[in-house]
Amino acid sequence: MKHISKELFRTLSRTKATERGELMKYFCERLNGARRTDGFPPLGLPRMGHMLASIPTKDLYYIKSECDHADNFSKRFWYLLDPKKYEDKNKARTAKKSKLK
Repeated sequence: MKHISKELFRTLSRTKATERGELMKYFCERLNGARRTDGFPPLGLPRMGHMLASIPTKDLYYIKSECDHADNFSKRFWYLLDPKKYEDKNKARTAKKSKLK
């Protein structure tokens, strides 16, 4: 006869799964594949949770759909997390090109 704690543990572990957790696992799997080929260390779930902490779950679904339709999943993901960071670089790059001409 099995002890009741084993049965309780199994039911508790099933109920802890959330939509947000599933999305975080999905992003980690997709990003870590690209990171391995580029020679970067893999992202863990704690780091992914910290990065996505301020983003509502409905926006995570939007990011997922945008990244799935993009040619480069990783590039689109990082752009959607902080577009200002990339727009500033592009502005600086175009300003340098205009000064050179």
